Amino acid sequence: MAQNNIPISEIYWSLVDKADRKFSRVRDLPHYGRARYDSYFHKVFKIYTQLWKFQQENRQKLVEAGLKRWEIGEIASRIAQLYYGQYLRTSEASYLSESYIFYEAILSREYFKDGSSSQDLNLANKQLRCLARFLIVCLVLNRRDMVFQLVDHLKVLVDECKRNFQEADFRDWKQVVQEIVRYLKVDTAFMNIRPLRYSLVLDSNPDTLQYPFSFDAKRGLRLRDAILSSYHHNEVKFTELTLDTFRMLQCLEWEPSGLFYQSNKASSGNGSTIAQSGAPGPNRNNHSQDLIDPTLPPNPRKAILYRPAVTHFIAVLATICEELPSDGVLLIYLSASGKGGQVGQLPSSSGTYMKTTESIVGNIQSHDMTSDVHNTSPSSFRNDSPTYSSRGNPRNNSGCLWMGSRGNGGINCLYPSDLIPFTRRPLFLIINSDCSQAFKAIHGAEQGEPAAILLSPSLPSPAVGASVDSTRHPSGSQFTMFLTAPLQAFCLLLGLSGSNIEMDVYNKAEKLLSLLLNEWGLTLATSELLDPVWAQILCDPFLRRLILRFIFCRAVIALYAPTFHRSEFLPECLPHLPESVLPATMASQSAVLQIANIFGVTDHFVFSDKVMLPEIGNESKVSPEFQVSDNSHMHFATENGH
Repeated sequence: MAQNNIPISEIYWSLVDKADRKFSRVRDLPHYGRARYDSYFHKVFKIYTQLWKFQQENRQKLVEAGLKRWEIGEIASRIAQLYYGQYLRTSEASYLSESYIFYEAILSREYFKDGSSSQDLNLANKQLRCLARFLIVCLVLNRRDMVFQLVDHLKVLVDECKRNFQEADFRDWKQVVQEIVRYLKVDTAFMNIRPLRYSLVLDSNPDTLQYPFSFDAKRGLRLRDAILSSYHHNEVKFTELTLDTFRMLQCLEWEPSGLFYQSNKASSGNGSTIAQSGAPGPNRNNHSQDLIDPTLPPNPRKAILYRPAVTHFIAVLATICEELPSDGVLLIYLSASGKGGQVGQLPSSSGTYMKTTESIVGNIQSHDMTSDVHNTSPSSFRNDSPTYSSRGNPRNNSGCLWMGSRGNGGINCLYPSDLIPFTRRPLFLIINSDCSQAFKAIHGAEQGEPAAILLSPSLPSPAVGASVDSTRHPSGSQFTMFLTAPLQAFCLLLGLSGSNIEMDVYNKAEKLLSLLLNEWGLTLATSELLDPVWAQILCDPFLRRLILRFIFCRAVIALYAPTFHRSEFLPECLPHLPESVLPATMASQSAVLQIANIFGVTDHFVFSDKVMLPEIGNESKVSPEFQVSDNSHMHFATENGH
């Protein structure tokens, strides 16, 4: 009875204060580990649900008592942050969708477009941070139409703030805008023709995958967790999401419904070329269409570590290994510089170091990552490089990944021997580095479970028209691109882009590649020589797709004329895959020949004289619908039209 006499506004502000305290407790909790801190998040969600419902039911009285619209927007923003944080912890797409819904409501209802926002610097910064966080959610959801709207909105708002608050320094927010513009310039519409996620419209249905000949049901493993980490100098990123980790993140999730592919396909008529500028596609306002199919298995959990300290990386790895389910395999994706390149934070034009964008936008990607960025001066970099060997005792530390400034020596080096203790659990390692060969030392030194290892080439293959000594592809790691978007990687290697490829030609190649990958999968499954390490993971749809794309990548690069018979450009895997899928086989050469012929680029490869294009009427494992004729052609735009 006494509570009924308490003013509505007092109850409301008491709830706000309680919600703020609980939000502060969970904001910096780590985004990894299974079932950890669940009780904390249950409590904070409960109080924010109560707070949101209370302000809805008493909106008029609260407004009369002085409640501002931006204060409602801040509550909605906190709830959106909580949902996105839960997505990072669980990889459940439903949390990502809920985050989007709240951010979209904030934008459409203009909660932060308060009359005082043009005079209140703090409020202006709240609005900017909300937009930047919404941008990340839209990127992960692949809602490119909304991404481009938000970028335009962000540019306008930053310009307005510069005019309204002339005494304030908005260089940091200008850097945020530059970062997302650079990101979108590289991650164009061409790179997003089809979803990077596992799509039942385009990829094999997991229920139809054939078990390997040597498959042991007791040893059938599933991808349950993944660690995605990147540390390169001046790499393309937005806040803590680098281009390469973003592509791997997408590659390890289920596509909600396949509508992404259908809507984009419908918007591209036969004969049209693929937009290269990254212009937004068709508007998809019906968000309910993107709900995840409840019959699909859960997404594997993923920990995204941006520029982690070596000790932090090992701590995360230890935690995840400890909690890995008995039938689980852990994927570790490491992309970092080895013997080439420098690492560190770029100086601004004035010579002083600018704030990192993740500290400007707010810590929404991972736990306390900004503290792991080493702000060292370029003068502290050491020019000497260690020598590398792929043989001998892994504890010789003959090669490493640099995850910090070189000036601090071994404290910032991740060695192959650092991963050995964690081979007590099944690991699937992807090492993307110019010193990837050093990590061969793990093979044979495992302490319980043989690891499946994919190693990038020491050097990326030079694209047609590019300089031979190019160290990193401008569109991100070439090896990662082959694993996540293999046909796009093939096209970029051959100097082809969205402006000079007809959509019907591309679709024909996409269908053919899908058939060829399935054929390689069948070859592996029926091989009596398939190593048990691969056999026990081949029925996991995500890992199987990575393995088959690796085979395609290796075949393409091995037969590519500029890298023919040059081992430094070849990716490797351990244990070795059967000889039946090696690049030199007639089947592999035929596969690359057919794809190259569709695009009219067969002269860029070296094939055996015995390799022939399949002829109509000949028996072939490839459906006649996708057999290639000699009159295949494509439309090339003029140089001025690029």
